[in-house]
Amino acid sequence: MQRHAFSTRPNWREKVEEIGLTYHTHETGPYWAESAYYQFTATEIDVLEAAANTLHALCIDAADAVIKRGWWDRLGVPSAAVPTILQSWERDDFSIYGRFDFAYDGRTPPKLLEYNADTPTALIEASVAQWFWLQDSFKWADQFNSIHERLIGAWKKLGEERIHFASVSDHPEDEQTVRYLQDTCHQAGLVAKLTPIKQIGWSEPLGAFVDQDDQKIVACFKLYPWEWMWHEEFAKFLPRESVRFIEPAWKMFLSNKGLLPILWELCPNHPNLLPCFDSPAKLGGNFVKKPKLSREGSNVTPVENGATLEASDGDYGEEGFVYQGLAPSPEFSGNHPVLGVWIVNHEACGLGIREDTRRITGNLSRFVPHLFH
Repeated sequence: MQRHAFSTRPNWREKVEEIGLTYHTHETGPYWAESAYYQFTATEIDVLEAAANTLHALCIDAADAVIKRGWWDRLGVPSAAVPTILQSWERDDFSIYGRFDFAYDGRTPPKLLEYNADTPTALIEASVAQWFWLQDSFKWADQFNSIHERLIGAWKKLGEERIHFASVSDHPEDEQTVRYLQDTCHQAGLVAKLTPIKQIGWSEPLGAFVDQDDQKIVACFKLYPWEWMWHEEFAKFLPRESVRFIEPAWKMFLSNKGLLPILWELCPNHPNLLPCFDSPAKLGGNFVKKPKLSREGSNVTPVENGATLEASDGDYGEEGFVYQGLAPSPEFSGNHPVLGVWIVNHEACGLGIREDTRRITGNLSRFVPHLFH
């Protein structure tokens, strides 16, 4: 695993905008950063793929343990949500995607940082943007990336003819993710309709959620966290509703960092896991304090030898925290990469890398392409 500086394509902004990556620059610089790339060997890619597939299966087993042992409080799951989650689990509701975040240096086993299993973003970057960068820059090389094809294949298995796609309408990164997924759904031959999350309403005569045109919603991809949904006014209708939500309600388990201590209990000393507990007592002053539910690195506090290194701000933590052992933090030219391995239809199929000069990856951290040979 190596990081190389590289020349950007002269018209890179136009190139990425053409394929739908509209959020490529922010107020402090580029988000899409093709001035560098990461290079892997085929063996290193195999290691990452195997780790993600193994951990996805372990997370499913851990979720099953939560249900059988009634560990709802350990995940901060509201009691009102339990029946809906159980129904979703028993039906084995359709799941389209997720993203594991790993710390990896190419020498030691990848270490799981968290599983973004409900509302992961940075998808179009990992799927098509870096693929076209590879074709323009290193046509002879390969890339761990069959995300686009896998998404189209997965939609074909859903069994619905029409799917609504919903997100917060004033969030550029979320919007481009939803529009990209809507496009893959179109390519799978389904009807896909975009609906701002604020315009979804409840129709009492239909006994169903409806869109801005009062059309009944049968299946809905929502880039909106389940934990937020249960705090909305319409949450009281969720147990009555038959919408096939994507991601499904059972994904609340896998996207919850409260699952990390449970994974460690069930699989102690697993090579791809970091020690993780519900309190820091067993970690000897070296840990990362993480909210059970959070996004974009918010409210994360690394502690080394008892001293706080660099905490991040945010509005999360009401549901409680977990304490995860410090991961080895590989550094390349002053940058700390986090390797995101994508899961589509329960199988690992691609890699996206974000890096920062800080140890905490946040919403402004750069996306850097990769290759292997």
